[in-house]
Amino acid sequence: MLVTTGAQARKGWSRIARVNELLKEVLAEELERSLSGDEPFGMVTITGVQVSGDLSVARVYVEPGGDAVMDFLEDVRGQLRREIGRQVRMKRVPRLAFVADPAVEMGDRVEVALRRIHSRESLSGGGGTGPDAEDER
Repeated sequence: MLVTTGAQARKGWSRIARVNELLKEVLAEELERSLSGDEPFGMVTITGVQVSGDLSVARVYVEPGGDAVMDFLEDVRGQLRREIGRQVRMKRVPRLAFVADPAVEMGDRVEVALRRIHSRESLSGGGGTGPDAEDER
């Protein structure tokens, strides 16, 4: 039975976090080199990388996440993996799984909801019902 101490668990976590950041940097640099500027989607941003515990798979979060972007990333996947293999000292280069960043879409939804609330308050005269509403009157 394998028992890990708190220090060992923290060390393992920091290793994964370091690998995530390193892969994010390498992928962003190589992706920038791969883009010709003629792509219909403009630029692609790597918003994060999450490597599995055994380092075999790296989920790469990207923005924007449309079909054209995902097709492009599929086309350059081998090139990106080769560059990771060249720059990062790892036993095995992880498989890359590209995912549209859900945080970006969620942020857009929140922004739309806040705008609706703001416009409703503006239409109703701006009278708030919060704790500071009396100060505004």
